[in-house]
Amino acid sequence: MLDNTPLPSASVKVSRREIEVLRLVSAGKTSQQIADLLFVSKRTVDFHLQNLYEKLNASNRVQALCRALQLGILSAENFM
Repeated sequence: MLDNTPLPSASVKVSRREIEVLRLVSAGKTSQQIADLLFVSKRTVDFHLQNLYEKLNASNRVQALCRALQLGILSAENFM
């Protein structure tokens, strides 16, 4: 279950690459599609996603996206 407790965005440090992965997830891309677009392995994408889940207190892509929106890491314009 997603913890709806607001967190200050300053308390969550997300790398540029993790934001890139989040944006591609928001566009509905699979891990393999993201890997192909970023010229990395699927395992690397899954590693970034796992780090994001931990940082954002999420257990899946939807929760991670919701939390990123709550924290202002992504904006509604990021969703395609």
